[in-house]
Amino acid sequence: MPVITIERKVLQKNDDIAQDNRHFFQYNRIFTVNLVSSPGSGKTTLLEKTLQQLAHRLSIAVIEGDVQTDRDAQRIARHRVPVVQIVTQGGCHLDAGLVRDAVQKMALKDVQVLFIENVGNLVCPANYDLGEDLKAIIMSTTEGDDKPLKYPHMFRASRICIINKVDLLPYVDFSIQNLTQNALQVNPALVFIELSAKTGQGIEGWIDWVLREYTSRYPGAA
Repeated sequence: MPVITIERKVLQKNDDIAQDNRHFFQYNRIFTVNLVSSPGSGKTTLLEKTLQQLAHRLSIAVIEGDVQTDRDAQRIARHRVPVVQIVTQGGCHLDAGLVRDAVQKMALKDVQVLFIENVGNLVCPANYDLGEDLKAIIMSTTEGDDKPLKYPHMFRASRICIINKVDLLPYVDFSIQNLTQNALQVNPALVFIELSAKTGQGIEGWIDWVLREYTSRYPGAA
């Protein structure tokens, strides 16, 4: 019982900071997407492709979260967008306080979209609200199509499921139909986009979705 009590206090503090973050993002008209996935799903590659396709239409900033190194932030910085790397030193997730501290180091004037690339983990990040508008879960075809049943909380917490690495479908034992059926059991409202961040196949569906989500919140701004 004491462990449960402590956990509630920790999450309550996180939620309080997350609400402050959310007010900041909404006041400044920044559409904020928390990218979550297992390690190696292709989050950073998808972000790079997104910047190539979208940065001329929307002003974008990125927060990178990793257990060690700033390699992902270096990759993103090549695209000339504001980026801050959070190194968790072994921590399995980002929390609202870390995001708040990162935002304070960023030049967000006129930024319209903020992508937060969370630590690769399908458990802990599901429990931590960062103040984002929504979570987007990235699944790759090199993972099991039963992941939604094994990690239901993450799929339940997400608005959209991006199925990445579809170019590898002929070579892996993965069924998109099984994945979507399993995910819809957990979250009947989940939206799906199939793409390959490496080849660019299907990327336009993701770009169009980001634009629609942004303009639905801030009409006339894009």
